[in-house]
Amino acid sequence: MALVTPWDTNIPLIQKKFPGLMEKLGNQEPAGDMDLQMEASTAGEPTLVINGIHIHSRRDPVREGRRQAETITGQGPIIVMGFGLGYAAEAAALQWPDRPLIIVERHKEMLRKALETRDLGKLLAEHTLIFVLGGRSDAIIGALQLLENPSEHQDVVLEKNRGAPSFLRNRALMDLDTVWYADVERHINTWVSRDEVNMATLRRFGKRWVRNLARNMTAIRDLPGVGCLAGCLGNHRDIPVFLAAAGPSLDGIAPFLPEIAERCVVVGVDTSLRLLLKAGIDPDFILSVDPQYWNIRHLDRVPGPKTCLIAESAVYPPALRHPFARAFLCSSLFPLGRFIEDRLDPKGCLGAGGSVATTAWDFARVLGTSTIWIAGLDLSFPGLKTHFKGALFEERAIAESTRFDPVETRSVMALRDGRPFWAPAVQGGSVLTDRRLSLYAAWFESRISQYPGIQNYRLSDDGLAIPGMMRASMEALLALPKRRETINRLLGTIFARVDTDFTSPEHAAQRGTQYETALRELLEGLKNIHALAEKAADLAERAYRTAKVRAQAPGIQETLKKLDKTNQAITESTVKDVAGFLFPPVTELEANLESPPSQPLLRYLELSSKLYRSLAEVARYNLTVLSKRTTCRGKRGMV
Repeated sequence: MALVTPWDTNIPLIQKKFPGLMEKLGNQEPAGDMDLQMEASTAGEPTLVINGIHIHSRRDPVREGRRQAETITGQGPIIVMGFGLGYAAEAAALQWPDRPLIIVERHKEMLRKALETRDLGKLLAEHTLIFVLGGRSDAIIGALQLLENPSEHQDVVLEKNRGAPSFLRNRALMDLDTVWYADVERHINTWVSRDEVNMATLRRFGKRWVRNLARNMTAIRDLPGVGCLAGCLGNHRDIPVFLAAAGPSLDGIAPFLPEIAERCVVVGVDTSLRLLLKAGIDPDFILSVDPQYWNIRHLDRVPGPKTCLIAESAVYPPALRHPFARAFLCSSLFPLGRFIEDRLDPKGCLGAGGSVATTAWDFARVLGTSTIWIAGLDLSFPGLKTHFKGALFEERAIAESTRFDPVETRSVMALRDGRPFWAPAVQGGSVLTDRRLSLYAAWFESRISQYPGIQNYRLSDDGLAIPGMMRASMEALLALPKRRETINRLLGTIFARVDTDFTSPEHAAQRGTQYETALRELLEGLKNIHALAEKAADLAERAYRTAKVRAQAPGIQETLKKLDKTNQAITESTVKDVAGFLFPPVTELEANLESPPSQPLLRYLELSSKLYRSLAEVARYNLTVLSKRTTCRGKRGMV
């Protein structure tokens, strides 16, 4: 009878759950200058030695792994930096069975050695694992994105995990490739910073987004989506797209814009529209996705009769009434907008990296081009400038400056408040950037790597270096053939198709009926959640007060059953995401609890009362805003 090896046990599981990983492991290659040796520890378990350095404990690697796992805190995914023979990963999986593990290992030979040496069947079969095995360090971003947006084809459906990741670091392994592992951690820190920025943004603008969406809901009914424009270049993928962001380097491009427009589809951001029109060109498309009032001011007294607006449905409402030639919506970033879209007309997704420039780049990609030329995407402060000359921000600061509040003061505040630091520049050396702009740069780096078939060229030596975005000269762009006639014909064809298909009377009538049905479902669902949450909050609060006085409070089990039933009803509601959008972080509510952790029942009841009360409040806010808009619609015929 043949001896069953650990490899024989592990590989069928790898083949079943991680077929892509199996392809990498199947290609045996020499381990380079690494000398991998196995030794038996004092406790009998194998330990790994690389170039004479022990990767695990020589005495008891299992116990060492348990001690490492005991240091883990938080609620997010666990990132194992350096797998080795997997002792720490196994211990973490045992202690935290509900938290996914991301295994980050620079050398596939290391993982192969672990699979050949130890039976890892329980870890592979029963736990949620994602492997980042060598290659590009930014692959960790894809792993984190997978946890946020799990594939519907996965065997295990992962819940969206908002907690910051925890680390298990094998320092001995990381020291073998310090640069690669440091780069992985840089990408992770950028990702975590993004979550912090998103939460701060939600707190500041969340209610504004809801109010804007309430006023713009009929636009979701009446305006076509960017999905209608997907691939509109057809077989002409060689037609380039020119993307005009609003950084300082756009000033140097302005004189060439008329010639650029003859050769490229021109896509701009709302901030750059003034400069484009002043240079004598009408951009084909302008992107506006920011919900703030001051963002709409970029369009003040700026006509755009030949330009198409691409907007997100939470923009400040006057943007959708601006005299553009046409308007298209991208899929909403928010549950309220998505609720209506899903029942009427999915608009088509565009990537969102926190800046309108990120969405503009993704829109350029969606058009079907193979080349994107980019100007004004500095993501830094070259020459201590924030935007191109004549931008609204600059004009406003000059107009409002006084002797005691000069424009220079505002410039310094703009540079200081974003936590500035020096980072690698395009032309070498360093350039001043900040945390927010570096997040945008990380988004571009990740997105560009996902679409290797698109060539990205930047037309300036100024700005922050972005891997995958190549420097090119203006001469190279102007050497391209003129394509304006073909561009106009292709866009005219797609616009005519939209007029025929989307705006036809029968389609409009169908969407109108669907809209009214969706609106009724939304309001009724929010009313139901509000009533359930209010009732559950009162129930939990009464039980909490009783339990504080009497240790064995009567009826407590019945109360817990009722709360569980309420949880299930809310979870099954079709409007739960809408109601929960403005919900405060649970950690905030936990921080204000009076009950000590040593009294779990009291703590649970107190937290439940706060959770349900908060849910009732946000549901009521949504109802108030939506009811007000629907009442106005009934009186004036509009939302």
